[in-house]
Order: sequence, then structure tokens, then C-alpha cells
Amino acid sequence: MKRRWGRVAAIARNDLRLLLTDMSFLIVMTIAPLGFMAFSREAFGLALQSASPGVDTSGAAFVVPAGTVLFSGFMVGNIGFWTFREHGWGTWERLRAADVSTGSLMLGKSIVPVLTLVLQLVVLLGAGVVLFGLEITGTWAAFLVVAAALALMEVALGFMLLALCRSVMQLNAITNAGTLLLGGLGGAMAPIEMMPGWAQSIAPAIPAYWAMKGFRLVTMEGAGVHDVLGPVSVLLAFAVLFGAVALLRFEVESSKVSWA
Repeated sequence: MKRRWGRVAAIARNDLRLLLTDMSFLIVMTIAPLGFMAFSREAFGLALQSASPGVDTSGAAFVVPAGTVLFSGFMVGNIGFWTFREHGWGTWERLRAADVSTGSLMLGKSIVPVLTLVLQLVVLLGAGVVLFGLEITGTWAAFLVVAAALALMEVALGFMLLALCRSVMQLNAITNAGTLLLGGLGGAMAPIEMMPGWAQSIAPAIPAYWAMKGFRLVTMEGAGVHDVLGPVSVLLAFAVLFGAVALLRFEVESSKVSWA
């Protein structure tokens, strides 16, 4: 057991070292949503007031969670990108030859993506409070529970996409297009109540919808931990589903096509 955890730690340390040599993607994906929040806050505030007359709605109460949910989706591909990089460099074969089990390999490869995702969430939500006047009408514990469930779901989704995609181009296209499409349908680009009827009807089938629902319960409706258990449970169910598909389809021996 000790030997296994040592291998997991060694994989994570190597990935962390590589991340620290080039943090441009993490920096961009943390700064860009702040611009989205700054440009969109007042517009979303007016939209929410139009949709719910007489209700005191803050643009920050919507746009901070929305920016967080939307742009954290772009981080989903990181798990796959780092693994495709190993194939491109020819170092994946060395990992396979190091007597590392599939479970240990997946766990080691997940640690740095989890840390980067958590860092992004903390910075964005903290900036929402400091820069955009986000006020939490519910409890911070409930807010953090929703954020944690979102992070777990996205890590599991990242592993599923890694397992299903053969080339880095497939992963890149699915991650970028999927983030915009599913984020929009889930209510992270416009309040769900202002979307077309057909979009509202399919929104509950999308994880982003439940993340936004949980965040909005806390920011707008004074929810506590008990009140967000519904959205959190759905996010965790998605995480279990994505994780199960990843475990069933992930093959250490399969070849991957990295950047040409």
C-alpha cells in the first residue's frame, strides 16, 4: 500500500513540476472569466429584474456563479491534455512499464487537475466577493458544498472524455464546443427563465443546470446546506456516472494521438 501511494505521489509531483514551468493556460482561464463577469454583471442584473419584477436581484449573484461554472468547464480537458502529452513525448510507455496499476495511474493523474480546478474556483468566487460585490444570502457552507460537487463532477467528466477520445484534437473540440453548448443550455450564459421553452425542458439533463441551481439557491434565496442537497446529489450522481464510464473504457494499453 505504501509503495502504491509513493507511485501516485511521484506521478502527481511530476505533473506539478510541469505545470509550474508553464502556467499560462491556468492564468488565462482564471483571468478571462473575471472579464466576463465585469462586462456582464449589469446586463444580467437587469435581465433578472425583468424576469422577476419586484425581486431584488443582483447581477453579481448570477454572473459570478455563471462565470465560474462556464469557465471551469474549459479546465475539464486538462486531465486528458496532460495524458495526451505523455503519449506525444513517448513517456507513457515508461509509466506503463513502471508497474503502476490503472487505478493508481488515474489517481496520480487526477491530483494536479483537481488542484488547478479548486484554485480556479477559489479565485473566481473570492474575486466575486471582493471585486463585484457578491453577497451570499445563504450560508458559505452551502456555497462551498456546491462548489466541491461541481469540482468532483468535472474531474470525473475529464476522465470520461480521456477514455473516449482517441486524439487530442477530438478532446480539444469536444471540450471547447461542449463547454459553450452545455454551459449555455445549463443556464450559465443566460438566466434559465429567459431561455426558450425547449431549452428549459432539456436543461435538467445537463450538469451545469444543477450547479447553477445550487449556486443561485445560495446567492439569491438564502439557502443552507440542507436546501442544496438536491442539486448536489444530482451533481454527484453525474460524477459517479462519468467515473464509471471512465473506468470501463479507460485502457492503459490504448494508443493516443497527440499534437502533430
